[in-house]
Amino acid sequence: MSKQKKHDSEERIQGPEVTGADRPEAADSAGEAADIAGQPAERAGGASAELGAAREALAVAEKSVNEGATKIADLEAEVSSLKDQYLRKLADYENFRKRMFREKEDAVKFANSQILGDLVNVVDDFDRAVQSSELSKDFSSLHDGVDMIRKGLLGLLESKYGLQRFDSVGVAFDPNLHEAVMSDSGECAEPYVVEEFIKGYKLRDRVLRSAKVKVRMPLPDGAANEETTSETKA
Repeated sequence: MSKQKKHDSEERIQGPEVTGADRPEAADSAGEAADIAGQPAERAGGASAELGAAREALAVAEKSVNEGATKIADLEAEVSSLKDQYLRKLADYENFRKRMFREKEDAVKFANSQILGDLVNVVDDFDRAVQSSELSKDFSSLHDGVDMIRKGLLGLLESKYGLQRFDSVGVAFDPNLHEAVMSDSGECAEPYVVEEFIKGYKLRDRVLRSAKVKVRMPLPDGAANEETTSETKA
């Protein structure tokens, strides 16, 4: 056999030569190299996305801060306006309160000014009556003048101020209207007024002054029986 044939026979026996690229270890190393080469690009893309999100978050935060500052300014303006209104209302209330106290004091101080204005006219009538009596020395004229003044005064008080004068003699005793300063006993069914010392007055429906009177009281039962027996014997 020749050398050429021997060499071909050895090649067929040994098979084709395996290169480094065809080995499994070489394939894995190539993949890792490719992954390492792609990592910077992926990292760059992730950083860009995070930067965009951060910018959006910053814009939202700035917008929120601006809105909050605007709301704070509005609230401060509203508080200032309400404070000014409150101070104005407080000043108005203080002025109103002082005015009411002043008007109340004036009302108490000058409450009788109207009736006193009417009474001075009556005093003028008395002055004229006195002057007339000094000149004429006529008791009858003085009496008539004083009586006329009295009637005019009572009419004025009754018509303008609601003063009422009530009579008590002969009416049943009423402790709401009468004040008994004297009393006696006699034949009667119930106590009644027999004499009036001082007139009583009402101011509309309210008693202004009770009348001072003398009251006759019914006889006790024993005294009435004794009086009846004495009359029968006689």
